[in-house]
Amino acid sequence: MSDRDEHIIEAAGKCRVVIRNGRVVEVGLPQIEDCPLARRFACPVEEMTPEAIKRNIEGRIRSFGMCTPEREVLAGPDFVIFGASELLSSAVRRGDLDAAVIASDGAGTLVATNPALIQGIGGRMSGLVKTSPIPEVIARIEENGGVVLDPATAVIDQAAGVARAAELGHRRIAVTTAAAAEAAAIRERFPDAVIVAVHTTGLSQEEAVQMAGAADLLTACASKHIREAAKAALLQAGTSIPVFAMTPAGKAIILGKIAETDQQVIIHGARLPVPGSQSPSPLC
Repeated sequence: MSDRDEHIIEAAGKCRVVIRNGRVVEVGLPQIEDCPLARRFACPVEEMTPEAIKRNIEGRIRSFGMCTPEREVLAGPDFVIFGASELLSSAVRRGDLDAAVIASDGAGTLVATNPALIQGIGGRMSGLVKTSPIPEVIARIEENGGVVLDPATAVIDQAAGVARAAELGHRRIAVTTAAAAEAAAIRERFPDAVIVAVHTTGLSQEEAVQMAGAADLLTACASKHIREAAKAALLQAGTSIPVFAMTPAGKAIILGKIAETDQQVIIHGARLPVPGSQSPSPLC
């Protein structure tokens, strides 16, 4: 890898982490103190401290090569039943979606039609802010049916990714985004796209309202404002870190996942959002 190799992610608690040449070189301060999901990681984050988060990221680098040429891009089993990658890979597997526009370390924005590729990238990825091209990772993605938006720069541009998916002939396209303004722009330009809001911790009230108005699916993460904006949701999946369906298209994706899973679930009517017994703390 070159001196230009740099990857910036927002890990547990929206903590800024910088990785260069396979080494964690910078870890910021997390915005939250506790997260039930982080405690379930393969390398658990029991305490939201820079040291614990650094150990988690180093564990990901060792186990599946995150941000390195050894990055594994395929995965099968769900990590959580209603995670964004789990929902999208399930919808593509069922044929309800043609493709998902996601982002990967070492590749940037890409179009994926392989459910195992969607899960392998998204299920292991924290919020990706910036990345550098890694030829080995790009080649692995392409070998498994993915189309990288810009292999030369590994740019992250989800709106351009949706346009590329449409150029490839896909019509039922889903896209992940962490930016409210980007979600609104995608909705205006591609009204039929299924927009999935991810990594929403720390959104302002205004951004949360904008995101709720544009997205089909909202992952709540540790966002208090997303939970407030989700009062108009049609369906809530999960309680500790809920996912909200804001449109019939989002609702259909969640219900399709429920129909597919062999896990036990409970469904009942309620005024949303329904709080869980455990949630990230503090919500921000």
